[in-house]
Amino acid sequence: MGRILLIVAAVVIGFLLLGSVLGFLLTLLKWALIIGLVGVVVVFASRLFHSSNARD
Repeated sequence: MGRILLIVAAVVIGFLLLGSVLGFLLTLLKWALIIGLVGVVVVFASRLFHSSNARD
């Protein structure tokens, strides 16, 4: 009986740790996507303004 409870406790702790790690990884992915999107917008705006200044 004690061995079964130990296995159940290990599984529960494993799921808790897995949830924390997945949450952290998804947060990193979210911030990477936000920073990437901001970078793409900055590059697009820079090229847009640079090309409009070249025509003048």
